[in-house]
Amino acid sequence: MKTIIIGGTFNPIHNGHLYISEELKLQFGYERILFIPSNYQAHKSSTELVPTHNRIDMLDLALKNSKSLVDLCEIERGGISYMQDTVKTIKEKYKISGKVGLFIGDDLIRGLSKWYNVDELLNNVDIVVAHRDSELELTTSVNHRYLSNVSIQISSSEIRNRIRAGKAFRYLIPESVYNYILKKELYR
Repeated sequence: MKTIIIGGTFNPIHNGHLYISEELKLQFGYERILFIPSNYQAHKSSTELVPTHNRIDMLDLALKNSKSLVDLCEIERGGISYMQDTVKTIKEKYKISGKVGLFIGDDLIRGLSKWYNVDELLNNVDIVVAHRDSELELTTSVNHRYLSNVSIQISSSEIRNRIRAGKAFRYLIPESVYNYILKKELYR
């Protein structure tokens, strides 16, 4: 089954993530979309992370009526999340013999060559890049394909900032996630 990984903190998951998962299915024929929440990311601060169980609950709510799956391998492994380790785990767990798709936003493409064990990673993945910061296709020495997507200017950090500031955020995230955030009083 053709599989792609969408990784991140999902702090919180938002409609941009869901939109991209649909584009990956339609444009590249991915049959299995794995949302993999990180325990801690090597290149991001973890000071704004809500508890892990809240991030998992929000992912489960957002993907409830979807064929996409949540895989907790990075959380179960603990420590800092390195994508090379995640890809190894996913290939073994789902018995994938070929390459796994790895989705990233164009904001990460130029720094990809500095990722942990990048050469081994690139031997095991097909990189799919979405427009996020640029409408142009950015160049890099790393082999990749671009998704033809609408650049939706939503980020989890912007949503957290809006919640803290008492601004509107309801329609940037799935309704079930919105209700969960209000009920649990997250990001205040």
